[in-house]
Amino acid sequence: MYNHEPSDYNCPFCKLIRGEDGYWNRQEDIIYENEDILVFISPKWWPKNPGGVIVISRNHVENIYDIPDDLLGKLYIVAKRIALAMKQSYSCDGISFRQHNEPAGNQDVWHFHIHILPRWENDNLYINHKKSRHFGLESRQPYAEKLKIFFK
Repeated sequence: MYNHEPSDYNCPFCKLIRGEDGYWNRQEDIIYENEDILVFISPKWWPKNPGGVIVISRNHVENIYDIPDDLLGKLYIVAKRIALAMKQSYSCDGISFRQHNEPAGNQDVWHFHIHILPRWENDNLYINHKKSRHFGLESRQPYAEKLKIFFK
């Protein structure tokens, strides 16, 4: 009812789940996974918030309206663990979670996901929202390595 995924959609997150590298994401970005969840360093950051993370379900579910409650709970439990790992390894001042639904809600990947963003005092995240850009694997890897330590 509240779905916008095109019928021919080739989900980039499902590609990562299948073990394939995508245009923006690589297997090296993955920092944690279990039977229900995959977590990876986001390829897109805001100017003063490097090392953001995305938490996804292994099952393709488009948005908050479709996700089963038990899976939603599992995703947020893992998101909390990521937030705690970020606090320790990044020494950030705070953490923000973002989750978007439908085009008007700024959803641009049709697979439910949670953004976990490291925050610093006066980082102006919401002012700089439109200034995000993609970063290459070499920029992402130090952040991935810092967080992987917490999930061994």
